[in-house]
Amino acid sequence: MKNFIIITNAYKDQELVLTKKIISYIRSHGGRAEGLLCNTDHEPAHTFDTGQIPEDTECILVLGGDGTLIRAATRVEKLQIPLIGVNLGTLGYLCELEAGTVFPAIDRLMGDDFVVEERMMLSGHRAGETAAKAALNDIVIHRYGELLILSLHVYVNGEFLNTYHADGIIIATPTGSTGYNMSAGGPIVDPKAKMMLLTPVNAHNLNSKSIVFGADDVIEIEIGSRRSQEDETAIVSFDGDAFTKLGVGSRFVISQASHVTHICKLSNKSFLELLRKKMENYT
Repeated sequence: MKNFIIITNAYKDQELVLTKKIISYIRSHGGRAEGLLCNTDHEPAHTFDTGQIPEDTECILVLGGDGTLIRAATRVEKLQIPLIGVNLGTLGYLCELEAGTVFPAIDRLMGDDFVVEERMMLSGHRAGETAAKAALNDIVIHRYGELLILSLHVYVNGEFLNTYHADGIIIATPTGSTGYNMSAGGPIVDPKAKMMLLTPVNAHNLNSKSIVFGADDVIEIEIGSRRSQEDETAIVSFDGDAFTKLGVGSRFVISQASHVTHICKLSNKSFLELLRKKMENYT
């Protein structure tokens, strides 16, 4: 591959020092490279437009951390361009490269010496609406405002499953299993798998355990009422961003997205090795 886009979190690469070096390196080796910025959905003026990415782009290098890579992946999902992350923060699972290894990695990418992994994504929308948003890690429904627990009625493929009295519910992909899902006590899953993980957050039910569903299942969550005012409000977040409010009686539908995220892989390190290293960092 020869045609690259570099998406950078400017907070992690101050004055775009590394970004400029990468662009210069690719161009000096006969490739094409342009730089774009990706910070947060709360700062749209500093976030790239997908229309800025040429149609013949073959690879997107994302500089920042796992959060930056996730944000970029959900923005470019329909373009189906492979991504590879350059970690400029703490140890993560998604970003394979570091600042010190990026230039040998570019040589391998330009020499087509890599493999591509497919990562499942989620799609979520209000019941009765068609406009959906995508998430690579998770879609979370959680309480908003006062410190009151939510009553969450969960249906799977139209069949009632359970009512959870909790701070919220996480629906995670295998890629997102090592994020908020893991912190809430959910299972860790190989990111190449295809399934959905439902994990309640601080549930008040004694039998509230995580449940694993197939990738083709459809999960629907209804906000129930726990008091006569019926003024409870929930928030839906996609990978921690892009918030949507839900009131009592609202239903939200989550399913497998029609697109996947393609991740370029250069290393032979297994998921278990990465998991072991991260666990060592937090023991």
